[in-house]
Amino acid sequence: MEITNEEEEILERLWETLIEKKKAPKKIGRNDLLNKLKESKHIIIPKDKIKLTEKGYEAAQSVIRRHRLAERLFYDVLNIRKSKIEKPSCEFEHVLSGEVEESICTLLGHPKECPHGNQIPSGKCCSSNSEIINKIVSSLSELKKGQSGKIAYILTQNHKKLQKLMALGVLPGKPIKLIQNFPSYVFQIQHTQIVIDKDMAEDIYIKIRK
Repeated sequence: MEITNEEEEILERLWETLIEKKKAPKKIGRNDLLNKLKESKHIIIPKDKIKLTEKGYEAAQSVIRRHRLAERLFYDVLNIRKSKIEKPSCEFEHVLSGEVEESICTLLGHPKECPHGNQIPSGKCCSSNSEIINKIVSSLSELKKGQSGKIAYILTQNHKKLQKLMALGVLPGKPIKLIQNFPSYVFQIQHTQIVIDKDMAEDIYIKIRK
């Protein structure tokens, strides 16, 4: 039996309180929702103390992971202010399927923390035994000479810089190849070679061709 969005919200708060803060939860949610989580064996309540079962731990960890990945997506890719990402992340976490969740995690380079500095639990897609994770999307400054792909997005709050890049033809969807990365970054878009500094290269994100 699938749990509801409201029940997932309770599991999320239980994770933050029990697992991260290591405190006993106070008023955590409506009694009817707690009873449903108890019936579905996600929690137990011995002596009025709520505890996560193994099933509840896994479900809570999953919703926390989805929420914090959503925060990273809104903050890093969509450039939404940190103070504005909580509500859309709460809504988005409930519709993320396992496959989409892993795709987003891979797209973001398997981030370890959300924008607020809280840990993002690892998923199956995360290579915990490797120090270097092979990203699908990387900034131009991280590419090696000869690597190519398509421009995924430009991440900058500097409108003048954005306008300059767009005027140069640096647009999402355009094929790109890195020719040189020192002392300046030289890359090719179609038949045009463009020279920029590292500061600009860090703002251009490329979906790397494998």
